[in-house]
Amino acid sequence: MAQTVADLLIDSLLKAGIKRIYGIVGDSLNAVLDSVRRSGKIEWIGVRHEEVAAFAAGTDAVLSNSIAVCAGSSGPGNLHLINGLYDCHRSRIPVLAIAAHIPSNEIGSEYFQQTHPEHLFKECSHFVEVLTRTEQMPRMVTIAMQHAIAKKGVSVLVLPGDVAALSDHESTPKQVFHITNPVVRPSDEELKKLAEYLNNGKKITLLCGAGCEGAHKQLMDLCDRLKSPMVIALRGKEHLEYDNPYSVGLTGLIGYSSGFHAMMEADVLLMLGTDFPYRQFFPKDAEILQVDIRAEHLGRRADLTLGLCGDVKHTIEALFPYLTKEHKSKHLEKHVTHYKEVRKGLDKLAIGKPGKKPIHPQYLTKILSDLASEDAIFTCDVGTLTLWAARYLEMNGKRRLFGSFNHGTMANAMPQAIGAQCTDPKRQVISLSGDGGLSMLMGDLLTIQQHKLPVKVVVFNNSSLSFVELEMKAAGYLETGTELQNPNLATVAEGMGIKGIRVEDPGELEAAVKLALDYDGPVLLDVIVNRQELALPPRINFEQTHGFTLWMLKAVLNGEGDTLVDLAKSNLFR
Repeated sequence: MAQTVADLLIDSLLKAGIKRIYGIVGDSLNAVLDSVRRSGKIEWIGVRHEEVAAFAAGTDAVLSNSIAVCAGSSGPGNLHLINGLYDCHRSRIPVLAIAAHIPSNEIGSEYFQQTHPEHLFKECSHFVEVLTRTEQMPRMVTIAMQHAIAKKGVSVLVLPGDVAALSDHESTPKQVFHITNPVVRPSDEELKKLAEYLNNGKKITLLCGAGCEGAHKQLMDLCDRLKSPMVIALRGKEHLEYDNPYSVGLTGLIGYSSGFHAMMEADVLLMLGTDFPYRQFFPKDAEILQVDIRAEHLGRRADLTLGLCGDVKHTIEALFPYLTKEHKSKHLEKHVTHYKEVRKGLDKLAIGKPGKKPIHPQYLTKILSDLASEDAIFTCDVGTLTLWAARYLEMNGKRRLFGSFNHGTMANAMPQAIGAQCTDPKRQVISLSGDGGLSMLMGDLLTIQQHKLPVKVVVFNNSSLSFVELEMKAAGYLETGTELQNPNLATVAEGMGIKGIRVEDPGELEAAVKLALDYDGPVLLDVIVNRQELALPPRINFEQTHGFTLWMLKAVLNGEGDTLVDLAKSNLFR
């Protein structure tokens, strides 16, 4: 059989080390799937929704420390990839999406399923081009993958089905893409200027994010030198929270009062590898200094005194010789002590008493953290699940935590867990799923069953879109459209061939979690948790207080006073 464009594509992927492609088959992908079949070296992970394919590819890329691939058939098929690709792109994850297209001679004729993917994918990719001739292959694959790797994001290769089947006599290069690791740090003059502000600072606080990955030791040394508390942005949690005597927790909407005050009381705030977006949580009077590998991020969240471009690890190492002043530890000790008190308060909320329903979500999350394996991979849905994961999952340098922390989309946890388990079949993978998020892409429980993935899907079932309810309460609105009428999700899972466990009593929870984690195969653990759990931000402002009071007044006037009683019972009387 003559070599085809699709064969060159698959050969390029093989040379790039690709082991899996996530997607759904379709006639426009026939030539690609046939090439996958004939190669026998790439696994096709058939999902039930292409959005799942993109999310799974993203987790695969992070865990394999390389690039991953997803695919969608023409028109609606590849459009379903977009939400997952947006998430990968905003999280700076290298993913190649193969967007199959209508026959090339029909482009522009309003043909069946016609879209313009070269336009539709522009906002969620660094590279998107249409293949129209055989001479473009395999060079176009190299260009696409190099863009994704070098710029850390998504590339989209638009491939008409007929072009994929054409004969092509080119050969793929030995090296399909090139990974480079340049050392990027500020100039000596810039480092001297940064050191001048740090030497003169009396109360210095660090705000550290995902860009600090690989710089744990350097950051501990820096905090010790500056006697600085460290506030950790959510995406930095897995890289910085462990073995860290300087941590004062998170700030922001899901953070702690200790993290909030450590920033607000600083006279110098040093931002390292973070693009923390909430401007209302930045201090107004402090000197704000920022170091980021992406210079375009400098100053877009707060007014900076100084912004520098550099890798966090190498910047700190180069900065040390210029730090000459000894600092007092009063600022550090104050906020670390505050954090310990906050931590005690949070842990007091993570309790359960046999027979006292419903189960507090904090209790469930803490049990999961306590019983999970040392190198477990956690994924969490957005909303309150992100909140509980941030507050109660303990990181140790081996565990991983994935979520939709930048894009903030529903239903990410289970798809990301699929990608994690495909990448590392023997590792424990736990999805913290909301009932709303799970039901949005519930069909892909069948993917877990079909591919025999031992994912543990833990559903925080509160019959509501609970974070939206909290936002409505805070703004003074009565909850509308947030109630979910769920079936017994454990029974649904059993019907799909997955072990289902349902828990309603706190006294049965620990044994149920242990059973789920020890089970040799996929499990859905359906846990009925408290709908009225309050998740307070680190600081309540007047608008929030006013809004909450307004909500209570409206609830009483609308005959829903029993809701107020439930809220009080759930949160004041453990």
